[in-house]
Amino acid sequence: MNRNYSVTRNYSVNRNYSVNRNYSVTRNYSVNRKTRERNIDVMPRTAVKLAAALLVTGLAVSACSTVKMGAAAITGNSRISSATLTSQVANLDSAYQTDQAKGIKPQRDVSQKAQQVLGWLIVFKIYDELAAQHNIKVTPAQAESQLTRLSAQAAQSKVTLPEYVSAAGALPPDLLPELGRYFAIQSALASQLDSGKAPTSSAAQSQLTTEIGHQQCLAAKSLGVTVNPQFGEFDYASYTVVLAPPTLAANPSPSPSSTPVVLKPPC
Repeated sequence: MNRNYSVTRNYSVNRNYSVNRNYSVTRNYSVNRKTRERNIDVMPRTAVKLAAALLVTGLAVSACSTVKMGAAAITGNSRISSATLTSQVANLDSAYQTDQAKGIKPQRDVSQKAQQVLGWLIVFKIYDELAAQHNIKVTPAQAESQLTRLSAQAAQSKVTLPEYVSAAGALPPDLLPELGRYFAIQSALASQLDSGKAPTSSAAQSQLTTEIGHQQCLAAKSLGVTVNPQFGEFDYASYTVVLAPPTLAANPSPSPSSTPVVLKPPC
């Protein structure tokens, strides 16, 4: 059975994950050209949100001393080094320069590139853990297949795949292999959970999506991720690194329109 999982992300505020039963990788992207706005918009047939979860613990003094030793974040027994983050932010900067030379403007806040890139690096670690927990083996060919589908959608809007993911998703193009693996893991997990039979009703689809979200949460929780406070906090609700509110803020309460940040695993 040929399965192409569709994952739609809303990059305006949150990184929201959803699964679609036509299983092709899709994104709702808007790439703004100098002379016109080009919408990269492939709507899923039945898109539903996956629960987003990642364990972020408050950093005590002892934890801070551990994280600040060259680490941007710690995930389980491994770490994402500050050097790796710096390198990938430089890659994203380079991609932005290439995009802007073609009239393509970044859709994310460029002042938070470090947070955006670190969020991706943590998400990939979570999905590696998810694959290990469910004995999912992804081949390079399977990951490449996901990227091929994504490239086809980028071509429909007359942009390249690197332009597609960098301008709209703040993903350094150097991380495209990891992105393909991420999609392939998600596809394999859904296939495993529904025993290879796609849901035939919205209720069954919702149940599958809820279960995938729960498994994501368990994988994230098992890693006990901590983020170096100089970069912010990890938000379970959006799978992003967000800036921590100022300690001495005059009005620390979020505005009514802001999306609540979830700092503990809901599982």
